[in-house]
Amino acid sequence: MAGTGSGSLPRYIAQRVLLVIPMIWVILTLVFVVLRVAPGDPISAAVGGKLDADALAQRREALGLNRPMIAQYWDYLSSVAHLDFGTTFSDNQPVLRVIRDNGGATLSLTMAAFAIALLVGIPLGLVAGRYRDSIGDVVIRLFGILTYAAPIFFVGFLLQVYVAQPLGLPTGGASSPMTAFLVTPRTHILLIDVFLSGNSDAILDVLKHLLLPAVTLGLLICGVFIRLVRVNILQTMQADYVEAAEARGISRGKVTRHHALRNALVPVVTVIGLQFAMLLGGAVLTESTFNWPGLGQKLVDYINERDYGAVQGIVTIFAIAVVVVSVVVDVVNALIDPRVRY
Repeated sequence: MAGTGSGSLPRYIAQRVLLVIPMIWVILTLVFVVLRVAPGDPISAAVGGKLDADALAQRREALGLNRPMIAQYWDYLSSVAHLDFGTTFSDNQPVLRVIRDNGGATLSLTMAAFAIALLVGIPLGLVAGRYRDSIGDVVIRLFGILTYAAPIFFVGFLLQVYVAQPLGLPTGGASSPMTAFLVTPRTHILLIDVFLSGNSDAILDVLKHLLLPAVTLGLLICGVFIRLVRVNILQTMQADYVEAAEARGISRGKVTRHHALRNALVPVVTVIGLQFAMLLGGAVLTESTFNWPGLGQKLVDYINERDYGAVQGIVTIFAIAVVVVSVVVDVVNALIDPRVRY
């Protein structure tokens, strides 16, 4: 029996890793097809006012857009397999450079937002489950519903008007111009670069700029964690081992913290991959609302310019990131909950 159980984990991990290939292939195909069936000429839309007809024709030929669709599709798959995500049409630079220069800001925002969602959602879910049907439970559930349902740009606007101005917090950008001038870019992740610089004023400035966008995006998914933790706390508190612990004289609060909460967090780990996808989607709106210099803001700019070379590359990166995170979450979930291996 022990050998069967130990062998199930490597087999499960291998199955999840192998599933990445068809998942990514389907995503790449959808991105390619959706962008190609959009009406209009992307080259004319991107640089039509800057080049004459001959130059536009040469640009289309250089980018391979005059080739048969199946040939373009094969070139696209081959390029992605070699980690080449194409070139932007509007400013003619590699998409990987755009990702390198702007991806750090999006990564900082999503990680900070995710931390806020966990720090807010898990304790509130615990309190709501612990004091079921109380006034606090009703208020917390209402808060979770509102944060999940409220449009993210509207929440950002409210924070800018009613929080940023009274507290003197910045309402846009990732840092002040002076901080950007003083800090040497080493990792292309500003939050890490300012800590490496050791400049306390620059660190405080970057954290101030990060606070409101991270809170806005974090509120988007904290309601999911509130509901998950609450429901699973209620289910776990009815388990036999919880009743046995209470019968031995252990206080209900201690049983909730040390026994029920641990099991209630298993479903939270399960949905982290899905919430990561929601975070990336929310990052697009959050970055636009706060003029945050990340991939979401660049994606909106390129969409407005009809630059589907850039859109295709950035969306592909987002999709691959979501798939990889989902697989990692599945593996971690299998490690902490052996039931999912079978």
